[in-house]
Amino acid sequence: MTQAQSTVDAAWGSGPGDNYEELASHFRPVFARIREGAITRELNRTLPHEPIAWLKEVRFGALRVPVESGGFGASLPQLFALLAELSQADSNVTQALRAHFGFTEDIVNSHSASRRARWLPRLARGEIAGSAWTEIGEAKQAAFSTVVKRRDDKAHVTGAKFYTTGSLFADWIDIGASGEDGSSISAVVARHAPGVNVIDDWDGFGQILTASGTTTFADAPVDVEDLVIDDDRFKYSAAFYQLVHLATLAGIGRAASDDVAQAVKARRRSYSNAPAPRPAEDAQVLQIVGRVRGAAYSSGAIVLKVAEALQRAFDARFGGDAAAEEKANALAELEVAQAQTVVTNLILDASTLLFDALGASATLRTSALDRYWRNARTLSSHNPRIYKDRIVGDFAVNGTPPPYQWRIGQA
Repeated sequence: MTQAQSTVDAAWGSGPGDNYEELASHFRPVFARIREGAITRELNRTLPHEPIAWLKEVRFGALRVPVESGGFGASLPQLFALLAELSQADSNVTQALRAHFGFTEDIVNSHSASRRARWLPRLARGEIAGSAWTEIGEAKQAAFSTVVKRRDDKAHVTGAKFYTTGSLFADWIDIGASGEDGSSISAVVARHAPGVNVIDDWDGFGQILTASGTTTFADAPVDVEDLVIDDDRFKYSAAFYQLVHLATLAGIGRAASDDVAQAVKARRRSYSNAPAPRPAEDAQVLQIVGRVRGAAYSSGAIVLKVAEALQRAFDARFGGDAAAEEKANALAELEVAQAQTVVTNLILDASTLLFDALGASATLRTSALDRYWRNARTLSSHNPRIYKDRIVGDFAVNGTPPPYQWRIGQA
C-alpha cells in the first residue's frame, strides 16, 4: 500500500464509515514517513521519539475526541482501522500509543463533566498519555503496592511499575494504585513531574522499541481531581486494550505481506528443482505469498467486525440502561475472545510461512523480516490466548459471561 493508495485500492477492503478515506488521508503521509525508517530503527534500536512527535503534530492522539471538543470524532471501527494502518508502518509505534488511546477512551466515556472538561482540551491539542498499571515480583492480584496518599488538598503517589509501555514518550502517565483505605484507584501524573523516573529497560525479543520497562514514582505529585475510583472507568476496557493488539497484528500481517511480495518480485535466483525459472513465476512461491496476504486480509476484517461490538458498548454507555450496557460490554469482550486465537494464529503462521517463499538471504539481519514473528509473538503473549477458547466455549455451552476485567499477580 503506497501513501496515495486507499485500503480499497490496496485490496485490504473498504474502511469503516463514509468519511474514512478523508480521515485516513490526514495521517497517511505520516504513516509513510514512519515506515521509511522502520528497519533502520529496528536494527539500531532507535526509540521512536521522532515518529511519535510527527503523530503529535497531526494530533493523531485526538482521533476519539469529539469534534465539538476539537478532535476528529472518529468511531471505534475507524480508530482500529487506522491503528492497523499505523501498525503496517511500524507496530512499535502503535504499541507505544496503546495506553494513550485507552486513557482517551476512558475520558470520552466519563460521565463526569469536570473530568471531560479537564482532559478533552489537552487530548485535542495532541498531548499523549502513557500507562503504569502492572506490577511484577510479589505483586498481588487483589491490590496494588503502589499507593496514593492524601495530604489535605494534595496527593502523592509512590511505587514501582513494569510494562509501562509508551510512558517514556508521553506527557502524562495513567497509574493504577491503591488508596490509603485499600481501594483501587487510578491517578494521573505529569511525565516530567518530580519523583517520576521512566527507565528504558525493556528486554523482550519483540516490540523492542516500545519502552515497555520500569517506571518508579517517589512521592510524585498528583492533582486530586485526577484520582478516579477504578469501578468508574470504562467497562469494556479489557476488550479495548486487547483489540489494539489484534489491530496491531493485522498491520504486522499487511507489512509482512508487502515485504514478501516485493522480495519475490525482485528475486532472480531460483532452485534447480523449482517449477519456474524465476520466483515471480513460481506457482508454489506465489501460493505462499497469497497465503500470507490472505491471513493479513482476514485478520483486518475480523478486527473491524469486533470493533463494531466495542462501538455498541460505547453507545450503550450513554443509553441510561444499566442492564443493556452490561450486556453490550460482555458481548464485546466475548467477540474479542473469539477473535484472539484466530488472529494470533493467522499472523504467527504467516510471519513464519513467508520465509518459505524466499531464500536463505531472507534471514539476514539487514532485511529484518524476523521482526514480524518476534513482534507478533510478543503481542500474542500479553493476554494469554490459552484461556480464550475455554471462555468462549463456556459461553456457548453454559451461557457464562466472560470475565471482562482481570489482573495479573499472585492469587
